[in-house]
Amino acid sequence: MALTVPSPREPVAEGARAGISHGESIARWYETRLGWAALAGQPVELLTGLRFDVIELPSDAGFALLRRVPGTGPVALSGRRMRLLVAAGSADELPGLLDWLEWGGIALDLTAIGTGGRITAPAPPGPGGSQGVAGWLRPPEPGHEVEPALPVFSGFRKHGSAPDLVRLVDAAATECHRARMVRNAAAFRGALPGNRTAVARGATPGPLGNQPLAFS
Repeated sequence: MALTVPSPREPVAEGARAGISHGESIARWYETRLGWAALAGQPVELLTGLRFDVIELPSDAGFALLRRVPGTGPVALSGRRMRLLVAAGSADELPGLLDWLEWGGIALDLTAIGTGGRITAPAPPGPGGSQGVAGWLRPPEPGHEVEPALPVFSGFRKHGSAPDLVRLVDAAATECHRARMVRNAAAFRGALPGNRTAVARGATPGPLGNQPLAFS
């Protein structure tokens, strides 16, 4: 008679059997499988600036970026925001990088979270329940060092195949700018005639438009 070998159990499910909360199970998964600092709660949060920083951008720009750049390191989606995990310390470099790449002064909605920050922890890959609206698009590999795969300045490391942070930021800025133009074009087509000038300048049109009132 053939024996059936059960599939490995996920640590998240194991936590539920041990009588700890779902949030504690998720936090423990990140701490034991990846070595990341996590705060149990509703929702569970990951601390940034220790093992990684985060570059955040609108999801429409983010999906375009993923189609353009196959190698990014771990990527998560939280609501309408996409989060790219990058090497610790990268958040401090983002403003200067954007200036150097000639994106400075342009409204991109491209931000970074570094030391002292925190993000909602996506639900661990595989079964184990939902962690609100946060989920992995390109999950980290449990049991492997994540840092060597995080985007970093190529000059910071002499070896390895980590994505280059400068190229990633430039591609992300391009897609953010392109997505903003597409959104503005759609708003322009749907705006009242008197609102179109404001939309073209990036303003949000009011419900009654910006047309001047005429009194007789």
